[in-house]
Amino acid sequence: MSRLLDALLSTEPLQRVRLAQAGLALLLLGSGVAAMAYFVLIGAARAVPVAWWAGITFAGMLGFFGLIRSGWSRRSREPSLTVPQMVFALSSAAVAYTLVGAGRGAVFPMVMVILMFGMFVASPAQIRWISLYTVLLFGGVMLTLALANPAVYPPVIEAGHFLLVATMVPGVAILAGRLARLRQRSRQQRAELAQALSRLREHTTRDELTGLINRRHMQALMDQEHQRCVRSGRTFCLAVLDIDNFKPVNEAHGYAVGDAVLRAVAQEAQRHVRVSDTLARWGGEEFVLMLSDTRAALARGGLERLHQRVGALRILHGADALGVTLSGGLAEHHAGETVAQTLERALSALQGAKAQGRDRVMVAP
Repeated sequence: MSRLLDALLSTEPLQRVRLAQAGLALLLLGSGVAAMAYFVLIGAARAVPVAWWAGITFAGMLGFFGLIRSGWSRRSREPSLTVPQMVFALSSAAVAYTLVGAGRGAVFPMVMVILMFGMFVASPAQIRWISLYTVLLFGGVMLTLALANPAVYPPVIEAGHFLLVATMVPGVAILAGRLARLRQRSRQQRAELAQALSRLREHTTRDELTGLINRRHMQALMDQEHQRCVRSGRTFCLAVLDIDNFKPVNEAHGYAVGDAVLRAVAQEAQRHVRVSDTLARWGGEEFVLMLSDTRAALARGGLERLHQRVGALRILHGADALGVTLSGGLAEHHAGETVAQTLERALSALQGAKAQGRDRVMVAP
């Protein structure tokens, strides 16, 4: 059963919704055909015209289903073809009105169902256009029948039927317009909620000052990288970077300048790391760089280039241009050790770089 439904309705979610909607239209049409068959049985309608009507109507709706299932409808601005289906179904209902004679009042519920079918998809403008088409179509049909065969279609009765259509159909259009506005408001609220959730995720994973990944998220990413390396047998490197003599910058120039230095260093460093690598603000003036699938020998070259680029930075402060340097410690992850142990060896290498005069990179043994 599941395979049959997949074959009929596709497995693509959006396409499946469109086809389910077209299938529902076919089922509703089936109930209309059953009602027409009843009028044939009681002698209110002739069998041959009703059979032709049923065949043409079914063929038309199956054609719409085929256009959607084949993907052809995607070329249209409205891939669900809701409005063309409604116009076709309303035209078919108008023909049915001419076939059932005394039972023609039963066509009005069909018209209402067709209009309700589009309430959840069509725009307010489309519903207004369809409503006008419905009123004009049935008005023309009723006028023609009243003039051509007043014995079966008395003008007084047809005038009453037209008043019914002319009041019910615009009423449905008004309700459909309100429903469409509610749908639009709901979509807007969902979009705003999605944006708010995206901003919240950004705030929980990013450092507000530098825009880099924050410490908590970096810890999770390092744990994930460690698990990948355990499974694949590959390795990675961790580097701890520290801005040299950062506290004197804050004391001499103020915290605003210190923040500007942090942002400038973070942006420059981010520009010179590989796409596969991850740079995070670890705390204060410290940064951690994770270099995926890399040995220490190769990682050191990239870290040295980053060190030189940051060393060439000049951060404007009034008429002055401040320069900064970085010290770095690099450690290659060893099989069997934890992320914390690798990070500890990188910190030890950083301390060694500072002890030897700062502005350099050292590799842990």
